[in-house]
Amino acid sequence: MTATYDVIVVGAGPIGAACARELALTGGRVLLLDPGGELGQAWRAAAGMLAPQIEAREEDPMLPLGLAGRELYAGLAASLQETTGIDIGLWQEGIAWAAANEDEAGQLKSKVAWQRQRGHLSDWLDADEVRARWSWLGPTAGALWAPMEGALEPEKLVQALLAEAQLHGARIVQDEVTALEQRGDQVVGVVGRAERYAAGEVVIAAGAWSGGIAGLPRPLSVAPVRGQMAAFPWPRGARRAIVYGHGTYLVARGTEAIAGSTMEYVGFQSEVTSAGLGRLFTGVTGLYPGLNRAEVLRTWAGLRPMTPDGLPIIGAEPRLRGLWYATGHGRNGILLAAVTGLIIRRLLAGEQAVEDLAPFSPARFWDW
Repeated sequence: MTATYDVIVVGAGPIGAACARELALTGGRVLLLDPGGELGQAWRAAAGMLAPQIEAREEDPMLPLGLAGRELYAGLAASLQETTGIDIGLWQEGIAWAAANEDEAGQLKSKVAWQRQRGHLSDWLDADEVRARWSWLGPTAGALWAPMEGALEPEKLVQALLAEAQLHGARIVQDEVTALEQRGDQVVGVVGRAERYAAGEVVIAAGAWSGGIAGLPRPLSVAPVRGQMAAFPWPRGARRAIVYGHGTYLVARGTEAIAGSTMEYVGFQSEVTSAGLGRLFTGVTGLYPGLNRAEVLRTWAGLRPMTPDGLPIIGAEPRLRGLWYATGHGRNGILLAAVTGLIIRRLLAGEQAVEDLAPFSPARFWDW
C-alpha cells in the first residue's frame, strides 16, 4: 500500500478534477485516481454549454444549483488562466431557444414569464428579431433569449483544473479503482488495478462508471446514457452563437458548429450509429437548413452518468463514514463541475454548502 492521503478522488473528469482542485487548495494531501482512456468519457464529448435557464423546468431543484455553477465560472476562468496559463474558452453571450411552431412558442413564452417573475434575465424575441440576429436559421415562431448563458471548452477546463490541483500539491495517478476498503463503518482507502491506496476520505466522481466500484454500501443509481454528436462548418461570416430548437442544439466552437445530441440507454456502448446520427441530422437541419449541403466534419459519442430522477448525487454516504459522492450529473457535468467541487470541499470541512442539497442526497435511492 502506498502512502496515506487525506482524500482520494476517484475519477479525473470535470467533477473529479474540480473536487481535487478545491481540496488541494485547502492544503490537504490529495490523490486523484485517473482510470485513463478516452472511450465514452462524457466530458470529452460535451458541447460545454452553461445553460441552466434554457434547460430548467419550473420548480426544478436543479435551477438554483445550475445558476450557482454558471456564476462561478467568470472568476474561475480568470483564476485558472492566471495560475496555469490555460484559457478555458469561456464566453457568456447568451443562448436562444428557437420555437418551431406556435405551440412551442407558447410554452417558451411561459418559461420566459416564470423566469422573469423569479428575477432571472430572460426575454422573448419575435420571429423578425430572430431572423435579424440569426439569418441562417430556418423559419421560427420566435425564441426564448437567455442573455447570461454561455459555453466553455470542456477539455481545456479539465486540463486547467488538473494543472492547478497539481500546483497545490495534488498527486495524479493513472489507475482504475475496482473496490473500496473499509474498517468497520469507516472507509480506509481504495483498491486499484495496480495497487492499494489509503485515505480517511474518498470521493466517488467516476461518472457513468461510479456504480461499478465494489464495496459500495448501496447500489449507486447511475447509468450510462449515450449522446451522439457531430460537427459541421459554422455559417460563414456569422457571429458565434448557441441556439436550441427542433430537439437539438448548435454551439459555435472556433470554426465548427457542434450539434447534439441523442439520449440513448444502450449500456456502455459508446460508438456512433447511423440511426442515432440520422435523428440528430433531422433535428439540426430543421434548425439550420443550410446543413443539408454541409460537410460532416466529424462524429463522436459519450456516456453521460444519469440518475433515475435526473438529479446528481452529491454528499455523504450515511452508511460509511468518510465516503462521499459527486456523481450522476447527466447532461450537466460541465455546468456543475465548479460548484460541485466547492460543495465537496465545504462538506468535508464541516461547513455549510452553497445550496440546499436535500434533492441531491445519496440516501434518496435504495434507502432500506
